[in-house]
Amino acid sequence: MPVYSMTGFATGRKPLGEGTGECQAGKSSGLALVLDLRSVNSRFLDISLRLPDELRAHEPALRERLAQRLKRGKVELRAFLHGHNGLAPADPPPALLQQLAGLQDKVRAWLPDARPLSVADVQRMVAGASAAPTQVPAATMLGLAEQVLQEFIAAREREGARLTALLRVQMAQLRELTQQAEPLVPQAVESHRQRFVARWTAALTSTDPSAASATVQERALAEATTYAIRIDVAEELGRLRAHLDEIESVLDRGGELGKRLDFMIQELHREANTLGSKSGALELSRIGVDMKVLVEQMREQVQNIE
Repeated sequence: MPVYSMTGFATGRKPLGEGTGECQAGKSSGLALVLDLRSVNSRFLDISLRLPDELRAHEPALRERLAQRLKRGKVELRAFLHGHNGLAPADPPPALLQQLAGLQDKVRAWLPDARPLSVADVQRMVAGASAAPTQVPAATMLGLAEQVLQEFIAAREREGARLTALLRVQMAQLRELTQQAEPLVPQAVESHRQRFVARWTAALTSTDPSAASATVQERALAEATTYAIRIDVAEELGRLRAHLDEIESVLDRGGELGKRLDFMIQELHREANTLGSKSGALELSRIGVDMKVLVEQMREQVQNIE
């Protein structure tokens, strides 16, 4: 199954013209139904619809259609009716102009300081008075919604493929850092053990030269071994490799995997952070920092996956 991003955009337009039975106003005004669908990342599915009053009746069906096809994301659907741009406005009927002139005279008789009607004011009033109620059938609305939704899902799939490719690159870099760290672990442990024994012996002999007995040496060796076990990060490297294998498997399966990937990224961050804090070797600490940078980059990508 493909991997889907929660980020996407699609738009669609359907003319409402003569012979379609969609709206009588469409014969002369060139109206078109326009749908814009966009989304960003969210923990859950959050659907918001922005519809004008004449299209409000389609909200339940549109919301249901979106909920059936989408799983996560903050989704916004905007629908509106759009007319031809750049056409000359229709001539207003003389009777309507006479009515507006009479209404203006009455208003200014009571309010002498009122602003006279402008041409734009008259055009808006004429358009509002002459526009027939616009009705868009459910079949037309849902047909365009399905077309836009398919394009929207395809856009999210393309973005999901891009995110997956980025994640695989970052995972390969993490695996390389893991390979660099593994041979350094036994060297760092042995180096710390030897330094611990040397400092222990030096501290005892500086206070009591006769204290460097076999029993003291054995105690120093035991303490050094315990400390070496505490700073051994081989187990963390093994778990980190296992988490990367699991993420690889999840990406191969595809589908709705964003929440699972988010949990796996938290585990990766925990192991990388432990590697940096436990290891006393400078080179291992540097590798731990590089790992945390990569894991943080992966977290940003995963937060956009459905």
